Amino acid sequence: MDITAPIQPPEQRRRRRRGGFLLRFFGFLFAASMIVFVAVAGAAAFVLWKVSKDLPDYEVLAKYEPPVMTRIHANDGNLIAEFARERRIYVPFSAIPDRVTEAFISAEDKNFYQHGGLDIQGILRAAVTNLSSAQSGRRMVGASTITQQVAKNFLLSSDQTMERKLKEAILAIRIERAFTKEQILELYLNEVYLGQRGSFGIHGVAEASRLFFSKDVSNLSLAEAATIAGTIQSPAYWSPFHVPDRARERRNTVLKAMVDAGYISAD
Repeated sequence: MDITAPIQPPEQRRRRRRGGFLLRFFGFLFAASMIVFVAVAGAAAFVLWKVSKDLPDYEVLAKYEPPVMTRIHANDGNLIAEFARERRIYVPFSAIPDRVTEAFISAEDKNFYQHGGLDIQGILRAAVTNLSSAQSGRRMVGASTITQQVAKNFLLSSDQTMERKLKEAILAIRIERAFTKEQILELYLNEVYLGQRGSFGIHGVAEASRLFFSKDVSNLSLAEAATIAGTIQSPAYWSPFHVPDRARERRNTVLKAMVDAGYISAD
């Protein structure tokens, strides 16, 4: 035994033991966090794989041929009869004026030209809003993009399940990669459900403009375009046929959204 070796002060030994304990503690936390992360990531990957393996073929949208009305006219051009399961006039995107597409984008998906199928900011904003709404009893808001609505309306059911929402999200991303924004808007604006007239559902902006305002879609005014766009979230609740005052209020909300988006001026 070397009696000449310096004796380590007790305080320094305690500091070293304390430092070693903290290193082991943080090392344990890091290892536990990594295990949890890997487990969650693995579970998420398995769920996505399971949901993805039986998705419908989104490429059928390129060959979409919607059911349209058959009209019978007399020799003088007067309409005699209409036959259809759904009221719809299909029009190409080039025949739909900008004010109509801008009204729908402002009302439904203001970041349409920026996102790739999912609006993450919109999802987070809706989650915060819905937490507040749940406490106050107000109506919940959605965060589905126009592309997600195309995926749901054309390829999926309207079931309110987590599996359907996951399928909708995956399909929306794939649709954005396969189609242009204009192609997506054309599908959406011709298929979207905009209310009921008698026993027929009104689908598409062309038929809605004819029934609501007796006009071709190309002749809609700014206010009329905003009125039609405003009905989409709840066609019965915002119907200009049955609740014109409420529809006018909703129209003004859409016009304000168009101002905020920079599509129109306040004047």
